[in-house]
Amino acid sequence: MPELKNYRLFLSHSWTYGDAYDKLVSFFDKHSYFKWTDFSVPKDDPIHTNGTDAELYEAITNKIHLVNCVVIMAGVYSSYSKWINKEIEISKQVFSKPKPIVAVEPWGSEKTSAIVKKNADVIVKWNSSSIVDAIRNYSI
Repeated sequence: MPELKNYRLFLSHSWTYGDAYDKLVSFFDKHSYFKWTDFSVPKDDPIHTNGTDAELYEAITNKIHLVNCVVIMAGVYSSYSKWINKEIEISKQVFSKPKPIVAVEPWGSEKTSAIVKKNADVIVKWNSSSIVDAIRNYSI
């Protein structure tokens, strides 16, 4: 059997809604034949808690530089997050080859972020198979 590709992912999310991040990590960890590495900025990272905006921007840029794909939770809260907007900017404008964005619509949501959906390469529902398939199809 051939070796599985290791997908290097940046999971964009709001720490205010950390349960969605945890559930997404659980999806990936439990999904059969899916190998991945999380390049997100951890919640307890000193840059996240004590750094300046410029330091956090640089840390996010350095993380996204290494990934195959950016996964963004497309909840309506994303529209009001300056960091998710910056992560979209970094993904699409900073590198010579833009990073693909997979937007994940939260389970049961009626409203989602227009800004995330506008910048996404693909939009998927809150379903582990759909999310993993999109990552496999759009990753660079």
